[in-house]
Amino acid sequence: MGSSEEVAYTDLEWAIGINRISLKIIGLWPDDKLNRWQRFLADLRAFTIFITMILASILPGIFALVRVWGDMMAMTDNLQIGLPFSVTAMKFVIMWIRKKELMPLINMIVEDWIKVKTEQEREIMIKQAKTARMIVMFGGIMMTLASIILIIPPCFGYSMRYLTNLTDSGKPLLLQTYYLRDMTESPYFEIAFIAQATSIIVAAISYTGIDNFLSVVIFHICAQLDILKGRLLNLNTFKDFNSGLSFNIQDHLRLIRSIDAIDNTFNLMLLTLLVYFAILFCLQGFLIVSIVDGVGGDVSFMRICWLVSILINTFAHMCLYCVVGEILIAKAEGVYYATYEYAWYSLKPNQAKDLMLIMIRAEKPLYITAGRIFPMTLSMFCSLIKTSAGYISVLLANR
Repeated sequence: MGSSEEVAYTDLEWAIGINRISLKIIGLWPDDKLNRWQRFLADLRAFTIFITMILASILPGIFALVRVWGDMMAMTDNLQIGLPFSVTAMKFVIMWIRKKELMPLINMIVEDWIKVKTEQEREIMIKQAKTARMIVMFGGIMMTLASIILIIPPCFGYSMRYLTNLTDSGKPLLLQTYYLRDMTESPYFEIAFIAQATSIIVAAISYTGIDNFLSVVIFHICAQLDILKGRLLNLNTFKDFNSGLSFNIQDHLRLIRSIDAIDNTFNLMLLTLLVYFAILFCLQGFLIVSIVDGVGGDVSFMRICWLVSILINTFAHMCLYCVVGEILIAKAEGVYYATYEYAWYSLKPNQAKDLMLIMIRAEKPLYITAGRIFPMTLSMFCSLIKTSAGYISVLLANR
């Protein structure tokens, strides 16, 4: 392997390594190079993790919600954990089912990194990958802190939850859950405690890993759109104009197909996340205002930190989708304007006519959507925040 290939593989590992490791841990990394036994082990790992989340946290959480129904504070405390777990399970299933459809995207990323490219093209890819890597690291740090706050203090008797006699008789568990038998006895309490801690850790990895996968792929496509824009502005550097234009059109279509594959995979998930974020934002706002007003009773500093960490996590992940979607639209528009900035008036009539093909296609914006209804943009995010904040007053009036 030559030095250039070694550098390319090093860059590839640097760009996607963290996200690949996190998704491999939970068996969701799309990899068509695995043999049958390796695929079986990955699916077994994913199935085990999914069942653990369902049996240890989600179903007992639903049972607990039924028992505390009518107590606004207890219901809010339940839903602020139950909703993220349920959404994580939904995201987990979608990513698991769509692994095969996502494999071409991973292959595209690998091929783009290892193929021969100019130093300028490499710098563009590094710049976008650096942004995606920062997002991956930030998401990992926030989820790690949230998991530590939720798991470690209860080991020393400091619960992060709003405790109620309906679900927390005796020793409280990490989550507001209700099991069909008394879990305060040993070893049932220890088993439930470990199972919930495990489900929290794998849910944190799943939640942030799937979000980060989307950002890694989108930022890579943004880098390729930047490179395409540069080539379109310098079409005269190709020895043959027609062959150069044909190459760029094919590359543009490849990137469009990649965006379509992402939208097909994640659009229903994003629609669910919009509803989830609106509900959770209202609940978090209600809890924090209630605590400030003194309605929530005596609240420890650690619980306040826990509530703030959930709010920041939820806000950051939802904002991530919208920021990534906004950047994608801007990069796609860059290709559109590059075709117009080219000196097409100096071309032969047939060449100018051929250039119109990419002009017409680039005029249509590229974006990811929520349910093929709402484009993921910052304006949509601001509208969502405004609407959600308005409903906090409704919850406060009925507490």
